[in-house]
Amino acid sequence: METQENKMGVMPVGKLLISMSLPMMISMLVQALYNIVDSIFVAQVGEYAVRAVSLAFPAQTLMIAVAVGSAVGINALLSRTLGEQDFDKANEVAVNGVFVALVCFMLTALVGWLAAEPFMNSQTDIAQVREYGVSYMVICCTCSIGIFMQTAFERLLQSTGKTFYTMITQGTGAIINIVLDPILIFGLFGAPRLEAAGAAIATVCGQMVAAVLAVLFNLRYNHEIKLKFRGFRPNFRLIGQIYTVGAPSIVVQAIGSVMTYGMNVILSAYGVAQTVFGLYFKLQSFIFMPIFGLNNGMVPIIAYNYGARKQKRVVQTIKTSIFFAVGIMMAGLAIMELLPAQLLSLFNATEELLAIGVPALRTICLSFLFAGYCIVVGSAFQALGNGVYSMLVSVARQLVVLLPVAYLLSLTGNVANIWWAFPIAEIMSVAMSTYFLRRIYKEVICHIGEGR
Repeated sequence: METQENKMGVMPVGKLLISMSLPMMISMLVQALYNIVDSIFVAQVGEYAVRAVSLAFPAQTLMIAVAVGSAVGINALLSRTLGEQDFDKANEVAVNGVFVALVCFMLTALVGWLAAEPFMNSQTDIAQVREYGVSYMVICCTCSIGIFMQTAFERLLQSTGKTFYTMITQGTGAIINIVLDPILIFGLFGAPRLEAAGAAIATVCGQMVAAVLAVLFNLRYNHEIKLKFRGFRPNFRLIGQIYTVGAPSIVVQAIGSVMTYGMNVILSAYGVAQTVFGLYFKLQSFIFMPIFGLNNGMVPIIAYNYGARKQKRVVQTIKTSIFFAVGIMMAGLAIMELLPAQLLSLFNATEELLAIGVPALRTICLSFLFAGYCIVVGSAFQALGNGVYSMLVSVARQLVVLLPVAYLLSLTGNVANIWWAFPIAEIMSVAMSTYFLRRIYKEVICHIGEGR
């Protein structure tokens, strides 16, 4: 037990951040890869199929937002509690976190079952796109227990520094998805040809296997946390503390779903532009996923040292994370500026799709200049218990600036103008993030270690 505490509180920050983040960055790169491979296979069915999956993406993102946001709250509270050496409370946090994940799954399954058809109907008039989209969305939502359990139990491992095991769970789930995709989409080896529904089934199967592995790794290797459910009663005070941090994270990611849905509605007048927008999100995940892996390694380090009252380590972790994130985003910017046509060609792109997609990618990726910094700073707010700052920045960026600007630019009748809404919104985001970072430094970070 003491060894894990010393790792979080004593190991040089750069080495600690890499050791905790690298496994998750690798596993998230694999996840991003299977998202791209998933769409590559679906694109072989036809442009309507890949458009349907793109239109279902906001609902899928919202589901993941609830899972990840809840887990962020569990992770931050658990890491801080361990830093304070309160192991009984840590165990109770873990058990209540698993309970919360189960409740979220049941609600997601119900909403997904009831809302899939009206959700797809609101975005497209094409019957085949609707049919593909409804089947994909219903399967992903009603069988989402895998993603909720996987996310919750992986965060229990992360909170104690055992990020290597999360690399195994996520990597295994991704590989299963990639293997099942062509089999179920195209009906290979005697399996039925399920097309878009086959991609959804492959996804949930990978998530379920990853969830089982995450549970087993916790029971066998995560000795700092004791999961005891006998006589369990929900502790609503702890659940409230979990969502004090987790709810802003959910809102931040849910706002992304609203933005994506709004953009799909705006782009519906331009047909294939909806597909371009969906493919952009698949491609940018390959760049953003390593940043999220970096964040997942950073949050428990900040939370632990915040609880242990080690100000210098908190500051150093934030600075080092920003440096790594900006470097990753610069590499992503170069790739999208130099190779947009080649990237889109992976998805069986038509000439019409390339004509709209190439300038779209080159314009949108200009926002990468600032995005790495903003993402890391937002996660630092959450780790320090001020997730509301992240929420405010996200609301302003995506709902106050991005969607209104995109709508106004759409009135020009030129779809190429719409994409400029992304870099414009990111400029506002970096300004707000910097303001809140200065504020939290004065109000919280400067006072770490002063008394008890």
